[in-house]
Amino acid sequence: MKQQTRRTPPLYTLWLTCSVCALSLIGAAHAEMKSPYGPDDTLGAINNLSPEKVIQAARLVTEGKTYALGIETGVDTPAYGPRQYQMTIVPLSDGSGTTMGSNQATANDDLMVLWMGIGSQIDGLGHMGVNHVYYNNTHARDFVSTSGLTKFGIHTLPPIVTRGIMLDMTKQLGKDPLPEGTVINRAEIQAAAKAQNLQINKGDVVLLHTGWLNIADSDPDRFMAGEPGLGLDGAQYLASLGVVAVGSDTWALEALPGENPEELFPVHPELLAKNGVYILENMDTRGLAADDVHEFLFVLGQPRFVGAVQAVINPVAIR
Repeated sequence: MKQQTRRTPPLYTLWLTCSVCALSLIGAAHAEMKSPYGPDDTLGAINNLSPEKVIQAARLVTEGKTYALGIETGVDTPAYGPRQYQMTIVPLSDGSGTTMGSNQATANDDLMVLWMGIGSQIDGLGHMGVNHVYYNNTHARDFVSTSGLTKFGIHTLPPIVTRGIMLDMTKQLGKDPLPEGTVINRAEIQAAAKAQNLQINKGDVVLLHTGWLNIADSDPDRFMAGEPGLGLDGAQYLASLGVVAVGSDTWALEALPGENPEELFPVHPELLAKNGVYILENMDTRGLAADDVHEFLFVLGQPRFVGAVQAVINPVAIR
C-alpha cells in the first residue's frame, strides 16, 4: 500500500509562520528595552545626571531671570480623552466655616479629583510600553496595580537639575505656529541646533518650541485634534545623544497625525520604554522664545505622589 504524504494545512502553516515571526519581533522589541545601566535599573536616562552636570548648568545663570515652564491648569485646560480637573474647597473645622479656638481662626482646604496627565506634565517610564512590556523588559503584570505602580513611580525620581536647551522650530521652519502634522526629525533638530549655535550633550533636557500652545485657549478643539511634533527618527536621534528628557509646547510631544497612520503614539514607547527618556508635555516655551533664550539652567522637583505614572509639573528655566 502506497504511503500517503501528510500535508500541512495552508492556514496552519501561515499561522505557524506568523507566530514564529511575531515571537521573533517580540524578542527583538524586548532586547531594545534592556537598560544599559543594568537589570535592576528603574531610572533610565536620569542616570546621565551628575553633580558635575549640575555645576556646569548652574554656570549658565548670568541674569537671574526665571521662566515658569508650566501652564495654568484648571477645568478648561484641554486634555486627552477622559482626563479632567475638579477642585472642591472645604472649610476646616466642621465644614460649616465656624471659627476655631479662642483666636477665632478660620481656614480652607482643597479636595482635588485630578488626572495626572493634564496640563504641563512629566510622563514616567511606566506610562507607555510595547505589548505590555515597559522599560528594562518589565512586564505590566510585575509592576502595574490599580493602587499605584510598584516600579517607575514618579516618587522615585530625583530632582532633575541640568542644562536645558530650547530649539525654536518656528524660527527654523519659518511658521508660527507650525501646522499640525509637521514632523521634527534628525535633520530639523540638527539644523536648528546649528542655527542657534548649540550642541546637545549627554544629560541635557531638550525643549521644542512649535508655537502650538498659542492656540490652546483660542481654539482648544484644534489644539487637541492634532499637533506638530517629534518624529520617530528625531526621537531616536535625541535618545542616542543621552538626553534625560524631551519636551515641547504641545500636549503629546509627537507629530499628529503621525508619519505612519497605522501607529498610535510611536514616539512615546520609543523614548520611554526603549530608551528611558522622559517626556515633558505642554511646556510653556513662549517666554524663552520671546527673549531668544536657548540655553539655561533647568530645574524640576516633581511632586512625589507614591506610585504615580505621571505628574502635573511646573519646571523652571533660569538664565
